[in-house]
Amino acid sequence: MGRDSYDVIVVGAGPSGCAAAAAVAQAGPGLSVLVVDRADFPRDKACGDGIAYEVTQELSALGFDVERVFDGTIEVADLALRSPTGVRVHRRMRHQVRVVPRQIFDARLVEEVRRRGIEVRRHSVRTVRMTGDGVCLDGSLQARVVIGADGAESVLRRTTATSRPGRVALAIRGYAPELPELAGSQYITMTDRHWPAYAWSFPIGDGRANVGYGELIGHRPLSRADLLARLHSLLPGLAEPAGLRAHRLPLSSGRPPIPDGPVLLAGDAQSMINPFTGEGIFYAVVSGALAGRAAARALLAGGDAGAHYRVATRRRLGRHLRHTSALARFGGRTALIDAGLRAGREDQRAFDDLVSFGLADGLLTPRLVGRLRFHD
Repeated sequence: MGRDSYDVIVVGAGPSGCAAAAAVAQAGPGLSVLVVDRADFPRDKACGDGIAYEVTQELSALGFDVERVFDGTIEVADLALRSPTGVRVHRRMRHQVRVVPRQIFDARLVEEVRRRGIEVRRHSVRTVRMTGDGVCLDGSLQARVVIGADGAESVLRRTTATSRPGRVALAIRGYAPELPELAGSQYITMTDRHWPAYAWSFPIGDGRANVGYGELIGHRPLSRADLLARLHSLLPGLAEPAGLRAHRLPLSSGRPPIPDGPVLLAGDAQSMINPFTGEGIFYAVVSGALAGRAAARALLAGGDAGAHYRVATRRRLGRHLRHTSALARFGGRTALIDAGLRAGREDQRAFDDLVSFGLADGLLTPRLVGRLRFHD
């Protein structure tokens, strides 16, 4: 193949794209892979910066040197939650969470991908055209399979998807001095005034915290001033955050179907955001890995890449996504959230189930659901 012709091109070099490239290289060592991104690294990305334990496990299974990736970053064991009507729970998580600014995390993932000999190139994709033997990007880059890991505003999705994202949230985040009463803990506080909506504060280890606020987009447009006012109302005493960035969160409860064909969408591009918590890095890494393996399988063993990816996603995440979508359908009932936090307050195992459900691929277990009730 020539310099601009590859077996797989991954569009987007964030966690989903890096996971996809690593999965292709792992499943098909002889396949040629190119990763393109419109930005140079390191670059910032609006995010809560929390990396669940399950993410480190997935990265390790893909061959990433997780010690190198997380070197010098902090681990946080405590999580405090406040429900829309004021129910509180504060416990130690079963597995510690890493809090890593995306400017660091994403750049280190790109370094790991390059260390494997995978080419990473700065390139902004503008046009996508199907060809007889694959996909052509911008009239010059040719691939047999393309994986779109290019985020919530995905060019690949706009060009190829049969449906648009359904439920979408809007969030703003920045960095501010850590509030003394929240020192050392991850904190999420919800509100019933604009439910579903919440603010967060996650310490990053240098006296500052990643702070932000997000809510489901409704019929009324949300301005930057609206988001900031609601952030300050939920985190009183917070200094004005620096480095503010806003971003859209296409929730998995409104994700488009995975079609047949040589274009696979992963991460935010596939609307893989937990509708309960807004967490997306676990979904990004898992869906990127599934897309990469599906691409390699189609190229090495035959069959349709999209069909392989659809089956693999259903097997790996199907039950979890059904459970999160079911909860999202009842999301307007804050009593459900209140009851869930009460269950976690009463039972460490229920709290662990709640964390796994919100940060990874946990389920609404009988232990958790069995404790749901609508009174104190």
